[in-house]
Amino acid sequence: MGTPGKAGIPLGVMKVLDPRQLKPDITETERILTVLDETIVKLEITRLIPRIIGSLERYARMLGPEITSSLLEHQKLSVEIQHLLASPGDEESRRAVEQRLKCSLRNILRLFLANPLLYHGLKYKVRVRESPADVFIKAFMEFRDFTLEKLLTSPDEEKEKIQFMKDISLQVEKNTETISALQEELAAVIQTRDEELNRKDKMIENLKTSIEDLSKDCKAEIQHIMKEGESQQKEDEKGSEDRCGRLEQDIQLLGARFNELVLEHRASELVLRKEKCKAEREIQKWVQKYDTDMTEKQATYDKLQAAYNEEKEQLSMLMEKHTLLLQEYTEIEEERRILKEKEEEAAREEARRNDAATCIQAVWKGYLVRSIYKSKLKKGKGKGKGR
Repeated sequence: MGTPGKAGIPLGVMKVLDPRQLKPDITETERILTVLDETIVKLEITRLIPRIIGSLERYARMLGPEITSSLLEHQKLSVEIQHLLASPGDEESRRAVEQRLKCSLRNILRLFLANPLLYHGLKYKVRVRESPADVFIKAFMEFRDFTLEKLLTSPDEEKEKIQFMKDISLQVEKNTETISALQEELAAVIQTRDEELNRKDKMIENLKTSIEDLSKDCKAEIQHIMKEGESQQKEDEKGSEDRCGRLEQDIQLLGARFNELVLEHRASELVLRKEKCKAEREIQKWVQKYDTDMTEKQATYDKLQAAYNEEKEQLSMLMEKHTLLLQEYTEIEEERRILKEKEEEAAREEARRNDAATCIQAVWKGYLVRSIYKSKLKKGKGKGKGR
C-alpha cells in the first residue's frame, strides 16, 4: 500500500526510488558489492600512496616498520621505472621492473587492508589535491551505485520505471505545449487589443479635429456675414435688417447642427470606451486564468521537489550507516582471521606432539623387543655349554 502522496506511482518504481529498499538480499549481490567496495578502497589507498611517500618521515611512526619499508621499496622501483621509461633500453629489464612494481603495490595494499583503522586515519589526515584519479574514483562509485540498483531491480520493475519516466516526460511535454499555446494566445489577444485601441484612438482624434475645423469654419463664416452686413448697412438699412434676421436664423441652424454633431460624436466616443473596457476585462480574465494554472503547476512541482529532497536525505543517512557497518564487519573479519590462525597453529603444535610421541613409542617398543631378544639369546647359549 502506498502513501496518499505517492498514489499513482507503480510499486516497482517505488521500490527503485525508495532508498530503504536498497538492501542486498542474496549472497551473489553481497559478493559483487564486497568486490566493488574493496576495489574503491584500493583505489583510494593507491591515491594516498604518493602523498604518504612524499612525507614518509612524518607518517613513519603511524605506519610501522613493515609498511614503511614496503613504501621505500616502492619508491625505489618507481624511480627506477621512470629512468627506464625516460631512456629506452632493454625491454625485458623494463618488464621485470614493472612486474616488481605491481607486486610491491599489491603487497602495500594487502598491508593497508589488513589494518583498516590505519587506512581510515590516514584518509582524514593526509591532504591530497584533486587529480584525475578523484574523477575516476567518483565515476567508479557511481558505477557501484548503478550496479547495486541494477542488481536490486527486476526486469518487470525496470520496465515499470522506464514507463513511469516516459509518462512523466510526456506529461511535462504536454504541459509545456499547453503553456506555449496559452502564451501565444495571450500575445495574440494583447496585440489585437492594442491594434483596436490604436484604431479607436485615431478615430477619436479625427472626430475632434473635424469638430474643431467645423467650429473654425462657423466662426469665419459668421465674421464674414457680419462684415458684409455692416458694409451694406449704409446702403440699405431696411434690407439689412431683413438680411440680419435671415443670417441670425442661419446662425441658429448652424448652432443646432453643431450641437447635434457634438452629441453624436460624444455618443460614439462612449460606445468606443465601453468596448475598450470590455476588451480590458477579458484580457484581465485570461491573465488571471494563466496565473492560477501556473500557481497550481508550481505547487505540484514544489511537492515533488520536497519528496525528492527527503528521499535524498534518507539515502545519505543509509550510506553513512552502511559505511559504519562495513568498518565493523572488516574488524570482525580481522579478529576471526587472527583466531583462525591461532587455532591452526595449535593444531599444528598438537600434530607435532603426536608425531613425537609416536616416534618415542616406536623407539621404546624397538628397544624392548631387542632387549627380550638378547635375553633369549643369552639363555640359549648357556644351555649349550652345559650339555
